Amino acid sequence: MSTTDEFRRNSDNFCYRHPDRQSFVLCQRCLRTVCSECRTPAAVGVICPECMAQQRAAETPAQKKAERRWASRRPAVVVASGRPLATLTIIAITGLVYIIGIIPGLGSILSNALMFYGPYLVPQFGAFEPWRLFTVSLVHSGFFHIALNMLALWFIGRNLEPLLGRWRFVVLYVLGTLGGSVAVALLAPLTPVVGASGAIFALFGALLVIGRHIGADIRVIAVLIGINFAWPFVVALITSIGTGDFISALNGVGISWQAHLGGLITGAAVGFVYARTRLARQRALQIGLLVGVGAVLLALLVIPVVVYY
Repeated sequence: MSTTDEFRRNSDNFCYRHPDRQSFVLCQRCLRTVCSECRTPAAVGVICPECMAQQRAAETPAQKKAERRWASRRPAVVVASGRPLATLTIIAITGLVYIIGIIPGLGSILSNALMFYGPYLVPQFGAFEPWRLFTVSLVHSGFFHIALNMLALWFIGRNLEPLLGRWRFVVLYVLGTLGGSVAVALLAPLTPVVGASGAIFALFGALLVIGRHIGADIRVIAVLIGINFAWPFVVALITSIGTGDFISALNGVGISWQAHLGGLITGAAVGFVYARTRLARQRALQIGLLVGVGAVLLALLVIPVVVYY
């Protein structure tokens, strides 16, 4: 098709600044076709030079200051553009696990095999299953649980993944899951948990830190984090009015605030690493720091193993 006269006559198939260069990538603002030389990766998709100039002209002083701080003559790490494939893949895998889990006879088996339960980290209990630190994000307690988590993942991931790149986004999600599990092991060592809340809060934490570094308005993000984190405490407080036992009410809410806290802290740490090592020449340093974050999380598991188990 690319050799037909009809194709060659259609200017939409070629860069508007370089008519001899074939392309099928559109500027997310003006929807004109741009080639690889003319496009700049944006939060979602790409922006052409003219729209980028208009965007810079409309920037606030804080955004211009952040841009100057990030500017460098050395090339920055290239990020992904287009569809958030990693986000969609995670949603698809999690959804598939949920569908398998609702098959009669398989649901309880699958949940028991993948959920996180601290004692399974200690061989003395008869089962050493460290993969539960990560597989916990694949199983959920019900439809609304998985629906809310996957909806949050979609809203955040479709903007954060193109900004970070697919593999960095996956690393953030995995480390966030680990951070949530570690926090549960430290703060609720005998509580079995399921769900991707730790990973979701890691995305929140990273988005908050990265947004602050690029000069974005992070107030909405901060409010959303505050509401989501405070919700189980508010429910427990209301419930405990009649009983007077806040701790029992909090344990009965069914929401693992420990996983939320661990994921949020881990995500903020990973976001800080990404924000400070975004140049191509810093890739080795970035990988080393990410490995360090994972190593620290795993080292923290020594505490509950020694103290509780």
